[in-house]
Amino acid sequence: MTDTAATIGLCWAEIIAVGSELLVPPRLDTNSLFITGCLNELGIEVRAKTVVGDRRDDVAVVLRGALDRVHLVVMCGGLGPTDDDLTRDAAAGLLGMRLVEDELVLDRIRQRFASRGMRMPETNRRQALVPVGAEVLPNQNGTAPGLWIERDGRILILLPGPPDELEPMFAQVAAERLAPRAGGGKICRKVLRICGRTESEVEELVFATYSRWTREALPIATTVLTASAQIELHLSVHAATEAIGLARLDDARRQVAAIVGADIFSVDGRALEQVVGDALRQRGWRIAVAESCTGGLISSRLTDVAGSSDYVLVNAVCYNNEAKTTWLGVPAELIHAFGAVSEEVATAMADGVRERAGVEVSVGVTGIAGPTGGSERKPVGTVAIAVITPDARIVRTFRFPGGRLRVKQFAAQMALDMVRRVLSDAEIGGAFVLRRAPESFGS
Repeated sequence: MTDTAATIGLCWAEIIAVGSELLVPPRLDTNSLFITGCLNELGIEVRAKTVVGDRRDDVAVVLRGALDRVHLVVMCGGLGPTDDDLTRDAAAGLLGMRLVEDELVLDRIRQRFASRGMRMPETNRRQALVPVGAEVLPNQNGTAPGLWIERDGRILILLPGPPDELEPMFAQVAAERLAPRAGGGKICRKVLRICGRTESEVEELVFATYSRWTREALPIATTVLTASAQIELHLSVHAATEAIGLARLDDARRQVAAIVGADIFSVDGRALEQVVGDALRQRGWRIAVAESCTGGLISSRLTDVAGSSDYVLVNAVCYNNEAKTTWLGVPAELIHAFGAVSEEVATAMADGVRERAGVEVSVGVTGIAGPTGGSERKPVGTVAIAVITPDARIVRTFRFPGGRLRVKQFAAQMALDMVRRVLSDAEIGGAFVLRRAPESFGS
């Protein structure tokens, strides 16, 4: 063991989550998110995360690769008392460190069982095995101690898997041991959320801009991705201070906004339903929604926001034609003339719920979510959305991709985005709006 790492600024790290249960649904590796957050606060960038099953050879191969790439590796899981808990064995074997039973650790484990009136099973002795030269990280909430190992300028941290054990242990390690050795600075992040465009469109629009950022004095890393019927532009920068980093990202945000315009609906972490709710509250307006193909999803999202009772008044899920006529007052002859999925019926639904609720803003949504019900003129994914306010009457027809659930998600997203745009006097368009003559969707 050397103390070389004590003189090295830690800039990059890798995380290895150990456990075969993490390789199958529905278990998720949430520990890595917590660890990443702690490291980013110290200005340490996580370069890779790996999930590996409970096989000693596999764990050793993954660990060897990580130690070849970075100076800091954090492993979580695999420190329990059973035969498949092999993290300490794999690490010790790879580093050529002999495992010995630590009497102090063993005594703590015995005392923990005794405090609950229980005898320690012999299998728990495995948790007292410590590589010679490693430092023990006490576990206040469980039997598995953590381990701190330094070797050849590398730091390896082994943590127990349960979050209530891992989180306080790593928070203390980060504050007391890693902070003094961190490379300095601050990793700042900003997420720009975009609606109405595809991932490839956003990439085409902003590529020249964000590729230039990588060559500038304070480079910005950029990722474009699709997430829940919206596009997200993730920006990150490693700066000397948080103020410098945030100022750099603010400038980047303004550059993107100049290109993408009103399609950006959030730059501060708010979801679309929060943005819409804030706009309604600011005006003192209330909203009512009449939904068919979305089945209440729009209203569910609006009411996911705490305090939404200030502006959400009524939701009517009128799924079949009779309900549209009976509850919303949509004329039967209108449905017969234009079809249930039409701009005329969507507008009548919005009118009906607005009149009955006595609100300022109303939404009407009708469409074909599939997989059945489509036709040549109105294929699956066809959705008509109307938004009415005291100042505007807007209706659009969309063609959304994917299966039933995805069509519903896109329809709810676009309905909320139409409300946002109407309230901010922004143009309504985008990749999914159908440009067509009105009669082309008649029944």
